[in-house]
Parts: sequence; structure tokens; C-alpha cells
Amino acid sequence: MKKLNDSLVELNARERAKAMLDKGTFRELLGPFERLESPHLSQQGIVPQSDDGVVVARGLIDGESAVVIAIEGAFQGGGIGEVSGSKIAGALELAIRDNEKGMRTRAVVVLDSGGVRLQEANYGLLSISEIQSAIVALRKLVPVVGVIPGKIGCFGGMSMTAGLFSTLIMTPEGRLTLNGPEVIEQEAGIAEWDSTDRGLIWNTIGGIQRQATGLVDILVEDDVAAIKEAVQAAFRSEKSNEFRSSQVDFYLSRLTAIDPTKTLTPLELRKMWGAEASMGSVENTVKEHIENDAEEVISRGKIWFKALTGISNPENGNVPAVLCADHELDGELVRYIAVVPNPNSRFPRARHGEVGLEEGWSIAKYVREAIEEDANKEKRRAIVAVVDVPSQAYGYKEELLGIFLSCAASVDAYATARYAGHPVIALLVGQAISGAFLAHGYQANRIIAFDDPGVLVHAMSKQSAARITKRSVEELESASQKVPSIAYDIRSYSTLGAVHELMTGIHADEPGKEDVDQVLNSLAAAIKIARKSPKDLSNRLTSNNAATGRAASIKVRERLAKVWN
Repeated sequence: MKKLNDSLVELNARERAKAMLDKGTFRELLGPFERLESPHLSQQGIVPQSDDGVVVARGLIDGESAVVIAIEGAFQGGGIGEVSGSKIAGALELAIRDNEKGMRTRAVVVLDSGGVRLQEANYGLLSISEIQSAIVALRKLVPVVGVIPGKIGCFGGMSMTAGLFSTLIMTPEGRLTLNGPEVIEQEAGIAEWDSTDRGLIWNTIGGIQRQATGLVDILVEDDVAAIKEAVQAAFRSEKSNEFRSSQVDFYLSRLTAIDPTKTLTPLELRKMWGAEASMGSVENTVKEHIENDAEEVISRGKIWFKALTGISNPENGNVPAVLCADHELDGELVRYIAVVPNPNSRFPRARHGEVGLEEGWSIAKYVREAIEEDANKEKRRAIVAVVDVPSQAYGYKEELLGIFLSCAASVDAYATARYAGHPVIALLVGQAISGAFLAHGYQANRIIAFDDPGVLVHAMSKQSAARITKRSVEELESASQKVPSIAYDIRSYSTLGAVHELMTGIHADEPGKEDVDQVLNSLAAAIKIARKSPKDLSNRLTSNNAATGRAASIKVRERLAKVWN
């Protein structure tokens, strides 16, 4: 008689973590009796959970020291807030420390998350950027394995995080996508994606499709023993160090073979991406982008890119929405990168400055070019991300073609550059919203922002955030008075400790010479500081504002360190 499978999907986070470890070795860190609850939920009338929906466990995997992190999808949809995010990031940071000291520690993350917890918004984005940074650092030392069993799946910024793992394992019941169908329907309309079409959803973002199109490494049945074996095999394998999120040219060539004007089904994509003939030509992409010149669209990102580089007419690259130029600042070369509107974009959902499929991979390409060109130089050039991004692109084709991985690629590139010694500075001149900011700017050593009403930071548009949290816009704005992390304005965001400098008196829309000089001076100063500082993102927890603005993040990391061994 055939033995029935023991389902991992049906287990809770604690049981999932225990299942990944060798029998009898499970030891939970900062469990529910520690009562490390989110301090931000009760202020909004939401009942917190005493482990904040994340389980961190030490033990052994196949006889070797390990940490397993599991997200509880039953609490707040697995959304990442300050405490839960700090438990994940803090555990990965301690694993880095162990491995750097020669104490080999494996890491597994079991994902069941809708992305950022909107009731904490910017705390979630901050935490996810720190989780991503830690994964990029840790996977150089030891494989970092991600598992997406099912129930919720993996969405939002955590889908980008999934794109960074050394090995990613899914079951057929798992879902992996940046923007959920419901969010796309809200942002782009039912004609873009009917969120009630469950068959289309599973065929587009389910585990079978993701593995068949090369966006996931291993597809395994929902069976505890089989998944555990797949995890152990991932650690035993001699897999190449070329991570999926670093294969820029390969994925750009895949995209050039896609005609966005034509209908594309999941089955057709499997056939296309399974054949060498699916590779396209980057030169053809350029022609399609610039054939029909439209009137130039002015954005703050473009205004400041021109002002800082002195280039009045930036040349169109392969993807005209991504501007890149090197310009001298304070005696050294600096690379500036901006994402700007392109009304002729091949992908219609990315025509207003959004970070889309081509934009994410193109950012990664420009950053990695700098890494490669400076590899043998003692002093690596600084990279300035000029940030004015309204969101990531919301579209069916974007999700089908793996926008989560495109955005992960730019995260990977920026973090890799920072760890390689390139100072990365984010200059917030306009909007810095959601996954677009994670992809373009959030991996910076230092963040500089204009103190201006047009500079906004958040996880989602105000209208969508209100709908998803089942509040009115007025109720959302009222709650932001108590919880600064859910506000949109830059002054509230700056209280969280991540902003290195909040620049006042800048004419953001029509900068004069004095404005430009002031910004250039601030950039030069930030670059000097970054060169002398740690290459990780720990400075965000040591700033003056962090003492109060990130108090829970600091507390979680301190408590984790005490019970780690």
C-alpha cells in the first residue's frame, strides 16, 4: 500500500521549521514566551502575535549547524513588519558572522508571505532590504536555500527576496509573484488581470509553471520527507556560484524575444524559454523603443540626472527608461543611474517611470558593468541611484515573465557593488514606492532625500493600501499620526533612521546652480563617509533617529545575539 505523504503545506511555521531540521535538534530562538510583539499594531487596534509571525530555530541539517526561518502565513498574511523582519535579517546576519569566523552555519528560509505588512509599511520595506542584503552576503559563504510550500505563497518584496536564494524550492501548491492578481486588478483594471480566474493564476505563477520556465530550481511534491531531502541535496550539491539574479545578459536576451503586443500564454512561454531560438537581439530592442519618438516626458528623475551629470540630452541605451552616465565629482568618477518615463516602452505597463521587466535587468547591467570595470582598481567608483519611481510595473505579462526576478537582479547588483567597495548613494528626488524603491535605491550605503512634499516613500499607493487594509484614505492618514512608518511624507520616513541627510531649501522641480552645487557637495560627503564605513547596512541602526525609530529592530537583534549559541 502506498504511504500517504506528510504535508508540509498543512503545517504551521513552527512545525515547518522543525520538519527541516534533523530530528531532536530543534531549538527555537525568541519564541512566543519572549513576547517580542510588534509595537505598531496595537496602536491601530490590531491584536499582535507574541512571535510576530516568524519562527527562528537553530539545529542541524544533515548533521551540520543550521538556522531555519519560517514565516507564519496565518498571521497578517505572512506580512513583514519591523519585529518579524528584524528576526529574519538578524538571524541571517548572525549566520554571516558564524561563517566568517569559520563556524559553518547553513540557512533555510521557509516562505509564506504576502510581502510588506501594510500596517507597518516602511518598516517592512526597510526590513526586507536588510534581509536581501544579508542573503547576498551570506550566499558567498554558504548556500542559502528558500522553500515556498504553499497556502499564501510568496508575494511582494519577499518574492524579490526569493529571487536571491542560492537554491529555490517550490511545491505545485506554491505561488511566486511580485504583484498579486488582486493588486494588479486594483491598479490596472480587470482587463489586465481578472483575479477571479483561479486557473489562470495557478498556470501563471504556480510552482509547476515557475519551474518549467526556469524561475525556480526544484519542484517537489508536498511531502515533508521529499522537501527535506531536496533541501539537504541543495547543500550537498556543487552548484555554480552564478546565481539566477546575476545572469543579466541571459534574461535580457530572453525578454528581447518577447513581443508584448501579442497574446502570450503560460504554455507558449514554456515552449519559448525552453529553446535556444527564443534568444533575441538587444539591438532590435533599441529600434523598437525609439522608432516612434514621442514628446519628451519630464520627470524629477530626468531633471536631476541631467543636472548632476551635466548631460542635457542623455543618450538612449538599450532600454531608454534607464539613464546611465559617468561624471566626475570631487576628483573621482561617479556613475549615475535613473529610471525615467518612456512613453514608447515595449511594455505598456512601464511607460510612466515604473520599474518593469527591462528596467530591472538594465539597472543590474549598468551596475555590474561598473563592478567588472573596477574589479582590479584599488578605489571603486561610487554609484548614485537617482530615485523617482512611482512603483513597479503592474501587469499580467510582467508577472508571467518574472518581474520579481528582474527586480531581484537590480537588488543583487547594488548589494554586490556595495560589498565590493563601491559606495552606493540613493538620492530621493521624487517618489520612492514599493518594489521599485527596493530595486532602485534601497541597497544604498547612504540615503539622501529632499525635504519636499513631492518626495514620498511607501509600500503601495495610498488608495490601494487603504483598500487592502480595509480602511478609508482618511483612516489611513489618521493612523499615520500614531505610526510614522505608514505615512507617505519624507519627514515621517526620516524618523525611522535610514535617511543620512534630509536636504532643505532645494528647488526640486527647477533646480538652479546653487541647488545643484549643494546636492553635489552632499553626495561627495556621503561618498567619503561610505568609503570609511562598514559595507553592510548596519549604519541604519546606529543613526541618531534609529535609537527611537528602529528601537524594536535593535532590541530584536540584541536578544537574538544573546541566545544564538
